[in-house]
Amino acid sequence: DHGSWSLALESTNVANATLFNNIAPVWVALIAVLFWKEKLTRRFWAGLVLTMGGAAYILGSQILSGSALNAGDIWGVISSFFYAGYFLVTQRVRSQYKTLTYVWLVAFMASLTLLVVNLIFQRPLSGFSFETYMLFVAAALISQVGGYFSVAYALGHLPAAVVAPTMILQPVLTSLLAIPFAGEMLSSGQLIGGASVLLGIYLINRN
Repeated sequence: DHGSWSLALESTNVANATLFNNIAPVWVALIAVLFWKEKLTRRFWAGLVLTMGGAAYILGSQILSGSALNAGDIWGVISSFFYAGYFLVTQRVRSQYKTLTYVWLVAFMASLTLLVVNLIFQRPLSGFSFETYMLFVAAALISQVGGYFSVAYALGHLPAAVVAPTMILQPVLTSLLAIPFAGEMLSSGQLIGGASVLLGIYLINRN
């Protein structure tokens, strides 16, 4: 997921990469219905449409305005399959492992896999600035340890079809945090998109 999403960012903008990565809930829902025979009601699908539409509205992706697809956008879609796979696998495996044990095993195997990939493609593993190393540490502690621990815990108690679309709350929170940290005020479009996401997540979880 992170490897392909990072490749997407080399050729497309953050909004496009994030939007395509967040298609994952659609794959999760389809697999849950087609292969796991989970019963998802019309209210769930309505909530999913509202959530996805709201996220697209917030991100304001250039794709929606008619820009041509490029390699970065394709990598973004590929990352969504891996992201969906994480939700689906975690839902099944979490019944056998405690949250911390599972997160540790996943992080360890992911690190080994990414190390091999970086060595194959001869990507640098050192020589970065002090500020960059601090960003690596912050991303590891906040996003990986904190974020994925919370997701893994949730998937031990809720189905992937519910957790995955709830994660689309990310762009809403990002927009809200941008007010005090970046001095960016919300536009009317962001407010409408955020309300759509919140309503969709409510319907999904209520369902």
